[in-house]
Amino acid sequence: MANIIRWEDPFSGLTSMHSQLDDMFNSMFSGMSTMPAMQSMPTMDVYSEDDKQLVAEVAAPGFDKNDVEVSVHNGILEIKGEKSEKSEDKSKKRSYMMRESHASFYRRIALPDYADADKVDAQFHDGMLKVTVPYKALPKPKKVAIGDGGSSKKK
Repeated sequence: MANIIRWEDPFSGLTSMHSQLDDMFNSMFSGMSTMPAMQSMPTMDVYSEDDKQLVAEVAAPGFDKNDVEVSVHNGILEIKGEKSEKSEDKSKKRSYMMRESHASFYRRIALPDYADADKVDAQFHDGMLKVTVPYKALPKPKKVAIGDGGSSKKK
């Protein structure tokens, strides 16, 4: 007499795992556009002003002057901001379900060769950082005299 062997689908476990992964990613990324961290990312405008200087403006609401660092190194302008909740008012009776207390940003801009990195100026006022990088005076083009090209040789 022959024994009957029951056959099972070898891929049935993969289908179940695929479904579980889909559910996990959908729950992680749903509503991501409403996350405060995504909305509070500082915006930056970079422009040339009167062909005399480069200006970078960073809107950093909630940050103050001590939270922001500006540096120039090897032709790169770096702007970093980082803040953390420093102290908590212990007198208030609050029980937090969630509390966001850290924010940071980082921007990096390649400067043109004619930027004067030694004269960079940064001003911070009302959550707006304005970094000004003046341009070096470019050398004037040298005017070259043009000869007539008809030099004749005497025989």
